[in-house]
Amino acid sequence: MNTPPIVSPDEWHSAWQELLVREKKLTRDRDELAAARRRMPWQAVDKPYLFEGPDGTASLLELFQGRRQLIAYRAFFEPGVDGWPDHACRGCSLIADHLPHLAHLNARDTTLVFASRGSQSAIERVKSRMGWTMPWYTIAGDFDVDFGVDQWHGTNAFVRRGDDVFRTYFVHQRGDEALGTTWSFLDLTALGRQETWEDSPDGYPQTAPYEWWEWHDTYGANAPSRWFGDPDPADPDDPRPPRTRTAPAPTT
Repeated sequence: MNTPPIVSPDEWHSAWQELLVREKKLTRDRDELAAARRRMPWQAVDKPYLFEGPDGTASLLELFQGRRQLIAYRAFFEPGVDGWPDHACRGCSLIADHLPHLAHLNARDTTLVFASRGSQSAIERVKSRMGWTMPWYTIAGDFDVDFGVDQWHGTNAFVRRGDDVFRTYFVHQRGDEALGTTWSFLDLTALGRQETWEDSPDGYPQTAPYEWWEWHDTYGANAPSRWFGDPDPADPDDPRPPRTRTAPAPTT
């Protein structure tokens, strides 16, 4: 095995610092890409789409569950897919295994659902077998064909304004590899993470970073949550808001 060189702690730290410069650039580039994603034009969804869920037939609007945003992942679990009826597609199953607890997405007014052609009875059976709990619907119309996920997996993001629904983003193929955390899913949406450090259009909902994070079973109990320390005064990139905010000077 042809390994990299074995070096001293100082040499290792120097090499790490060089790599860190590139990693920081990648982080900034990713932030700029997410900012551009929040400025993507919206596509009006005028065609009615129907799904079958555990409570019966549901429209695309009802998949939002009353929240402002919807992320819909098309998973392959249906006749003809390898593993049917005991398993979903292996790649889609990997995505399912890496989902964050959905309470964290819900806290940002965002719902995530899976959709497949498999029946609800088959979906409930595989969810129970694999320990999955996400909302998972059966596609009953042309949703997969119209939104580019009839031949391959993919993720569509939607936003609603009242009862009007708009498609805001789409990612598929290797793009889905980045999914699996609350932040990566929120970065796909029109509103993003909704934190004050983000470069978003004027008027977008935003709150201080960190303050909205909670245990998934205590959202709403502490608003804002103050579990973190004060920012490091020596680090201008530290995004944490100060624990004690400075009051404005009185006017005379």
